Amino acid sequence: MHRRSIFPFLAGTALLLAAAAPAVVPAKPPAYLESAISAPGRPADAVALDAGRKPAEVLAFLGLKPGMAAADVMTGSGYWAEIMANAVGPRGKVTAFEPAQFYNDPEEQKVWKALTARRSDIDFVRYPFEAFTAGDRRFDAVMINLNYHDLYWESAKYGIPRTDPHAFLRQLYAAVKPGGVVGVIDHAGPAGDTRAIVDKLHRIDPAVVKADFAAAGFTLEAESPLLANPADDHEKLVFDPAVRGKTDRFLYRFRKPR
Repeated sequence: MHRRSIFPFLAGTALLLAAAAPAVVPAKPPAYLESAISAPGRPADAVALDAGRKPAEVLAFLGLKPGMAAADVMTGSGYWAEIMANAVGPRGKVTAFEPAQFYNDPEEQKVWKALTARRSDIDFVRYPFEAFTAGDRRFDAVMINLNYHDLYWESAKYGIPRTDPHAFLRQLYAAVKPGGVVGVIDHAGPAGDTRAIVDKLHRIDPAVVKADFAAAGFTLEAESPLLANPADDHEKLVFDPAVRGKTDRFLYRFRKPR
């Protein structure tokens, strides 16, 4: 069956899975995650984000454990990669993926130079934004924080061409071990033309994410209200000072079937 003909069926399946996925609020995070957050050496600007991002609770929800192979896709400043590396410990490994286009800015280069010097235990990998691949790496857990929507974004300024989210997810699916998980955090947006909404607001309709992952073969196992904010205006740009850092964010745990 052609992908074009099967996609509507899978998208409908995603909506059914979304309705069935339980909402989960984790109990108190385990000590190893609390220690990963409080470990010395994390930059002050990263620590300042902890109150809003709730990293110990989020990683407990995802089930990250010592010894795991984990990935942070579009890692940015390395916020999640550093915490995850602390959590998986010396028996585990974290790979931080960053689009090659984002290395061109001098300020970004400074951040990366400091990050790679500070965390030689993390494997830093560059890839073309529009052509993600993990190579032969395989992961127990993957984090995609506040940037899945960018797969629907185009920018001549930053050298970001039109990207196929389904091609990205095919590569991601191949990189996740059977039984492995993908955590997705993103800014909740309105329904409508996804590319237009992303371009205007840098938000995404949660239903689009669920449908995309279902079409790729993942199962929506659970969702969490940890980062939700019902007071957020979904029609505001996420960089608007009125909502920046306080957007309504959904948190999903997708699993690759065994």
